[in-house]
Amino acid sequence: MTSLRTRGRRKQVIAAAFVTAALLGTAACGGGNTKDEGGKSGAAGFDAANNKVANASDKKGGELKFASVQDTDSWDTTRAYYGVVWNFMRYYSRQLVTNKAEAGKPGAEVTPDLATGLAKVSPDGKTYSYTLRDGITWEDGKAITSEDVKYGIERQWAQDVLPGGPVYLRDVLDPDGKYKGPYKDTSKDGLKAIETPDPKTIVFHLPKPNSDFQEMLALTSSSPVRKDKDTKSKYGLHPFSSGPYKFQSYTPNKGTVLVRNTAWKQSSDPIRKALPDKISITIFSNPDEMDNRLLAGEYDLDFSQTGLGVQARIKALKEDKGNLDNPVSGYIRYAAFPQSVKPFDNIHCRKAVIYGADHKSLQTARGGPLAGGDIGTNMLPPSIPGAEGQKYDPYGVLANDGAANIAKAKEELKACGQPNGFKTTIAVRNNKPVEVASAQSLQASLKKIGITTELDQYDGAQTSGIIGNPTIVKNKNYGIIIMGWGPDFPSVQGYGVPLWDSKFILPSGNNNFALIKDPKIDANFDKFTTELDPAKKVSIATEINHQVSEGAYYLPFTFEKFINWRSTRLTNVYTTDGYAGNYDFVNLGVVK
Repeated sequence: MTSLRTRGRRKQVIAAAFVTAALLGTAACGGGNTKDEGGKSGAAGFDAANNKVANASDKKGGELKFASVQDTDSWDTTRAYYGVVWNFMRYYSRQLVTNKAEAGKPGAEVTPDLATGLAKVSPDGKTYSYTLRDGITWEDGKAITSEDVKYGIERQWAQDVLPGGPVYLRDVLDPDGKYKGPYKDTSKDGLKAIETPDPKTIVFHLPKPNSDFQEMLALTSSSPVRKDKDTKSKYGLHPFSSGPYKFQSYTPNKGTVLVRNTAWKQSSDPIRKALPDKISITIFSNPDEMDNRLLAGEYDLDFSQTGLGVQARIKALKEDKGNLDNPVSGYIRYAAFPQSVKPFDNIHCRKAVIYGADHKSLQTARGGPLAGGDIGTNMLPPSIPGAEGQKYDPYGVLANDGAANIAKAKEELKACGQPNGFKTTIAVRNNKPVEVASAQSLQASLKKIGITTELDQYDGAQTSGIIGNPTIVKNKNYGIIIMGWGPDFPSVQGYGVPLWDSKFILPSGNNNFALIKDPKIDANFDKFTTELDPAKKVSIATEINHQVSEGAYYLPFTFEKFINWRSTRLTNVYTTDGYAGNYDFVNLGVVK
């Protein structure tokens, strides 16, 4: 996602040995004063909201308070690409279909929202028809129509004005790029692949089937937008609500406040309970201050969902463990090997790095088993159908207890014609201390096999224009890129296409950092998108992961986990696979 839909926080780097010892010590001894069954203020208990509901309640009222050290990438439903922003957008935007408001795996399933049911799909898989519910309205009380849904989707074609968001529907509905977008289209019909025969009917015509089409419609980029309320590039400053809340205010880099949309009807919405009276996000410049105020109970949860910082994490594990959850995030953290940078055009040189890496050290650099995650052994996140988790370990990482396999690494160096090693550059974002620590760990272990690396800490705010530009990557000799990724929607297409399909190698904003051009992988993606049998889709996804992992294009670090804080005031708290292991925001409530 970004491509990282949840950015990490700016934290000061603390000596790795101290951090590791302190964190592992609290975990091993039960945390001294740790209260697993509830914190000092009556919290639900450690992991009580991990894939299950903690503090279930339908009580309305109060203010739900988010804290964050980063602002949104955009509140415009077309432009946002951060997963937590998509999560939050369901307060003020609705879609034809959306993720179920349920804990764990069911939360990744699609369910009707604005539509009366899931699509009526033609036998050839090319036509999807929906009927809109009665009583669905905008914040001014006017009915939401099929034309509003169509227009909201058409905005994805206006990338010159509204860049940044996902564009799956452009590729699926208009693969030849004939439609010019709603701001340049001179016809009255708009995108011909979408028909609106009446205000309550919308029909999609796909040039060829795509088995994840409804998952794409569940993205908030498929939200309706009313044409007369579209302020184009300024829309994200004050979106017009189709959900139970509307914008009271938004001040960039300061905060956001939502209040009830009195035109919304509970009878028209099977998803949202709309419990709080008010929802706010406060932006902090100091991450440690934010963590401390979370732990003090002044705020309810971290909007960014990236886990507590080191100091707060150690404190909370000792004193307030009952307020913590330790979910698998749905992300994989990894290093990618651009094949344009020699000698990474040689598979044996790539394998030398994989074998030469100390996987246990990389896990420790990311926060250890609790705050960093399980050691990654392949490239498909556990939440994606077709994933095999650590059972699939093509390089024998776990058999070697996560340690570097020096002998195998030297064999691969010899096979790639570099028996004495080589020099390369590791690219890492300068605003991600945990990524810098990962790069330093990799640097130290590779030195032992003769691979000398230089770290280039580039401006993390310019990620897409630096490592997303293959020309710059080659010119800077970035043979290793530290990065991570989570699914846009839970399928190998929603996770892997931007990373592994050759069609997605872009001159700018590229995410196929390894520059994979494998006809067999491309063919399997084509096969997956047109396959309608769920069991066969799982099998294809597994095969794609094997092709990518055994191609040695990546060094996976961890199947990421977080230590996330939830306040004692929160009700209906649960993590969901629909949002990469984050808390599902949509039905959170608070005890006043």
